[in-house]
Amino acid sequence: MNKKVLWITETALMLALLIALQYLTKGFGQMVTGSCVNAILAICVLVAGLGSGFTVALISPVAAFLLGIAPQVLVVPAIMLGNTVFVALLHLIAKKSIVSRVLAWIVAAACKFAVLYLVVAQLVCGVLAEPLLAQGLLKQPMLQALPATFGIAQFVTALIGGAVGLLIAPTLKKALKK
Repeated sequence: MNKKVLWITETALMLALLIALQYLTKGFGQMVTGSCVNAILAICVLVAGLGSGFTVALISPVAAFLLGIAPQVLVVPAIMLGNTVFVALLHLIAKKSIVSRVLAWIVAAACKFAVLYLVVAQLVCGVLAEPLLAQGLLKQPMLQALPATFGIAQFVTALIGGAVGLLIAPTLKKALKK
């Protein structure tokens, strides 16, 4: 099969699966939906490659916003950044050894959490809070809720999803004979 067609097919399949999981799990809360998203991101990059991982990582928060999962349009770029960091680190660090895979899992989850916490909790809800509130781009209830949403829960969902992805990806990759 043509490599470009294969890439488009794998990426579209992963994106469709991700959007379906976002839709089906949105009523179960951040822990379930976030873990599912991170699992798909991990599987995508480990099976289909970095380009697919980046594509799905960037489209995922837009889909989440359109589905009413992302609480505020202001956080969409932050989630895009966090997702791409997660995907890039898994791609760069996770090789064939179990040690590299465990290291990739922990580093990618920690860095995604750090990016999201710094951008959303510290920048948007800290440094930029007053101007955003004054312009009506951010409401007080959201200002109070966002730091919790983009706090330690992001690390936990990245750990859970990353673990699931790292467990499933080798078998899936072998089944696809890549």
